[in-house]
Amino acid sequence: MSVRVLLADDQPLVRAGLRVLVADHPDLVIVGEAGTGAEAVDVADTTAPDVVVMDIRMPGMDGIEATRRITAGADPPRVLILTTFDDDEYVYGALRAGASGFLVKDMALEDILAAIRVVAAGDALIAPSVTRRLIGEFAGRPEPAPPRRRLTGVTDRERQVLTLVGRGMSNAEIAAELVVSVATAKAHVGRLFTKLDARDRVHLVIIAYEAGLVAPPR
Repeated sequence: MSVRVLLADDQPLVRAGLRVLVADHPDLVIVGEAGTGAEAVDVADTTAPDVVVMDIRMPGMDGIEATRRITAGADPPRVLILTTFDDDEYVYGALRAGASGFLVKDMALEDILAAIRVVAAGDALIAPSVTRRLIGEFAGRPEPAPPRRRLTGVTDRERQVLTLVGRGMSNAEIAAELVVSVATAKAHVGRLFTKLDARDRVHLVIIAYEAGLVAPPR
């Protein structure tokens, strides 16, 4: 089954480049394009994509607000934010709005395709060298400071696991740290998804910071 992709970017050349690239991969199909955030919301509603590749800076409604609206519905698509390092100040807001990760515009095209497949499969795109740094930086900003998150119903062991997820660790790394099997680590993470109503692993990272389990890097 092909992954249905919506491209939202105000630069036609960016959309054209991705469109040409996707055409060579039968497991991916472009179902729509948008040049503004408002168009992205409308096209997502009519085409039901699996993944939206969303630029942050677009005229009118920006990518953050468009992401918030697209992910607010029932069974929403995954959103991958398309950004540049100049957009760092916007990335954390986009993740809080419902994005499952982000792509850097100067990434290799094959890496962009891989990222689309990752989030389409239900995983979150957490690149340790980039996303972890951004989440840590913006979760730790004093303004605006979110209220401390309460972890109701979470066991001590699950709190440990959430802390390690917040540090960007994979299930295998968590298993090694806690001296348990990978299956056990995965089960703990799965229970955290349910108990905390988290949409994906990026959301768990944000919750870990908001709960004060992980200190932002200095």
